[in-house]
Amino acid sequence: MKEDSHMHFSNTMFRIPMLYVVLIWAIYFIEIKFGFNFNKYGVFPRDFTGFRGVFLTHFIHSNTQHLFNNSIPLFVLLSTVCFFYKESVLKVLLWGGFLTGVLTWCIARESYHIGASGIVYLLFSFIFFSGIIKKYYRLVAVSLMIIFLYGGMIWYVFPIKEGMSWEGHLSGFLVGLFFAFLYRNKGLRKRAAYFEETDFDLMFDANGNFAPPKVEEEHPEEKEV
Repeated sequence: MKEDSHMHFSNTMFRIPMLYVVLIWAIYFIEIKFGFNFNKYGVFPRDFTGFRGVFLTHFIHSNTQHLFNNSIPLFVLLSTVCFFYKESVLKVLLWGGFLTGVLTWCIARESYHIGASGIVYLLFSFIFFSGIIKKYYRLVAVSLMIIFLYGGMIWYVFPIKEGMSWEGHLSGFLVGLFFAFLYRNKGLRKRAAYFEETDFDLMFDANGNFAPPKVEEEHPEEKEV
């Protein structure tokens, strides 16, 4: 199979992100509708019972703002991974989510850690470092766009805001970096041959590097005396 043969839009590109976002909203709706509190099912570090949160934390949110802040970047980043890493997206999402939860369980302070933000940082880091490793700077551009749109999220891997699980963010970031190296030979590096090229496309080479075409200088014709 050609390297670019699976670089096309498909239902899967939006099906998985949409399913995830709908699921976390449905869980929050059930929690509010019936008066449940699922926070106790989050990750509680270095506690045997709290280890169940490794599997559940990414679906639990404390309030509507928390849920909304995760939903949009989650959808955008997961759609990007589905597009560029169609064959690996489930491995990155499932195993990456599991390892993010485990690392949070190991390093975090003793408190319940909840939210899909660990997945958001996992996907962000995976896309960003994959773009650098593969020299496919369109992936880097997507990650930087997310940073600018969502308030410099990169800083939240540090303990700069009280009550925020920066440990979960850091865990997702490190696991994403690990998977970027693990899948450095997977995914796409060239744009599909059957895409109609625009003037914008011509400003990048086959590896996604910015390489605008050179414009030859025109010399005015010398007048005869």
